[in-house]
Amino acid sequence: MNDTTTLQTRMKSGTARPALDRTFSVAPMMDWTTRDYRAFARTLTKRALLYTEMVTTGAILHGSPRERFLGYSDVEHPIALQLGGSDAGELAECAAIAEAWGYDEVNLNVGCPSDRVQNNMIGACLMGYPEKVAAAVRAMQATVSIPVTVKCRIGIDDQDEDADLARFIDIVADAGCGTFTVHARKAWLKGLSPKENRDVPPLNYPRVHRLKQDRPELHIGINGGIKTLEECQAQLEHVDSVMIGREAYQNPWLLAEVDALLYGVPGPAASRVEAARAFRPYIQQRLDEGAKLNHITRHLLGLFQGCPGGRRFRRLLSEHAHKEGAGLRLFDDAIGLVSEPSPEPRVQEHAQQQEQPATF
Repeated sequence: MNDTTTLQTRMKSGTARPALDRTFSVAPMMDWTTRDYRAFARTLTKRALLYTEMVTTGAILHGSPRERFLGYSDVEHPIALQLGGSDAGELAECAAIAEAWGYDEVNLNVGCPSDRVQNNMIGACLMGYPEKVAAAVRAMQATVSIPVTVKCRIGIDDQDEDADLARFIDIVADAGCGTFTVHARKAWLKGLSPKENRDVPPLNYPRVHRLKQDRPELHIGINGGIKTLEECQAQLEHVDSVMIGREAYQNPWLLAEVDALLYGVPGPAASRVEAARAFRPYIQQRLDEGAKLNHITRHLLGLFQGCPGGRRFRRLLSEHAHKEGAGLRLFDDAIGLVSEPSPEPRVQEHAQQQEQPATF
């Protein structure tokens, strides 16, 4: 299927989409939040906002086929494309392409600290150039009707976490951006690796909370170090939305309670086994398209964390899913190695309690 056919299919599909509600989202993570992970996440939550990996403007404008960078399944809605870039014209062009492909939001990465993206004026280094970010936001918003949002840090290097963050937000908000997701750590572009930048700089949640207090008209989301839905609920007392990254990937069953606890509606899966089996048609579809089983199932290795047989599930897939001809039979064999405790009733009970007002 070429790009033109793909585009026409997306625009004519008419598939009903869930409303875009940013209360909870899964962070964009390179090599992790692929289309296969996102489709799997939809067996656990229908309401969470999902983000792509960061895709650079160069990849979209010059890479081929675009399906490689922009392809997704309709089940993934609501879905946001995260862009990496700094040239306003290129970002606007890519935003228009994203809208044509059916994405629900375009997000600009102003938080990635890697050397590679810094050298191309992408990511966290842009916090030092708020006017450049503002120009990009203005150009994108003039081109598309879908939301244009920004994900940033609380600062970089020796910036002042109060004054410099306030200045950045003010300038970019004045350009028309109404939604910011803030990773509550600085990014140290000099002296720390990208991995160290995820853990070493101290978290400063109160600074993000003050940002919301100072700019109540803006949608302010928080990201960084959050691992439980109880922590999410506590953060939502201070900000508009919460984004979880690594924990949502390494412990995906966390997502199974999102719809009930944070949105007040039942989630799609009552058990891990049910979620895994619900993913079978998607796996077969991807296998038919030529994908390798291990490229898909690597995203499920943490599903049975803490369950009897969970290690055997991981081992079987890790050792055999890459082999030629590996398919659903191997996947089913892996599921058969697992037993899990009965699901806790509080998820569905909570959802029912939240739904009660709607019945009057």
